Amino acid sequence: MDYPQLTHGQLHSAILRHIIDHGVAPEVDGLAENFGVSTDEMIVALKSLADDHGVVLHPHTPKIWVIHPFSLAPTPFLLRAGDNEWWGNCAWCSLGAAALLDRDLTITTTLGANGRQVDIRLQDGRLIDTDFVVHFPVPMMQAWDNVIYTCSTMLLFEDGDQVDDWSRRHGIARGDVQPIERIWAFARVWYGRHLSPDWTKWTTDEARALFARFGLIGPIWHLPESKTRF
Repeated sequence: MDYPQLTHGQLHSAILRHIIDHGVAPEVDGLAENFGVSTDEMIVALKSLADDHGVVLHPHTPKIWVIHPFSLAPTPFLLRAGDNEWWGNCAWCSLGAAALLDRDLTITTTLGANGRQVDIRLQDGRLIDTDFVVHFPVPMMQAWDNVIYTCSTMLLFEDGDQVDDWSRRHGIARGDVQPIERIWAFARVWYGRHLSPDWTKWTTDEARALFARFGLIGPIWHLPESKTRF
């Protein structure tokens, strides 16, 4: 990027902080004014950040659709703290959003996006409701082929049998199933530096190491050795 006051990390941080504070994404004009650049320059910057998989823009406009772990469109994952609300993209993202929000809150979702509604409570940095699992059907190597679809399939269930039934019913191959407590611990680290102005995406090798650190192994989590960004 050509603007010394507009690195990917600074832009990424500014967007996330605005979402945390206001529950919505900043508009392009507001971001441009904040960084002292023109609207056209900000559009270029947003597209550059999107090319780096730091944000997902709507297909025909620079409007922000997703900046992980938050969604700016409705999803089955609603985070609520008092009168404030945010959407997470998936089970993993919702736990990551809870970590960034850093307050007592409730994640409301539906099991498998078609079952009963449940609340996941977080208090004082602790996960209160732990009798759930997270299903990861899309291999991480393919996550960014269609990241909206990938996130839409990372859902919450009560147990592996429920995942098996759901997979058969919907024709989506069963992937990896992990206890929610493990994904909470993982999400806190994975998203732990997202608010930093010095943020950069994990390299593929760093991602592989984090997967291994939290026991996320097997075909779904396999990534080739690479210095590229994940």
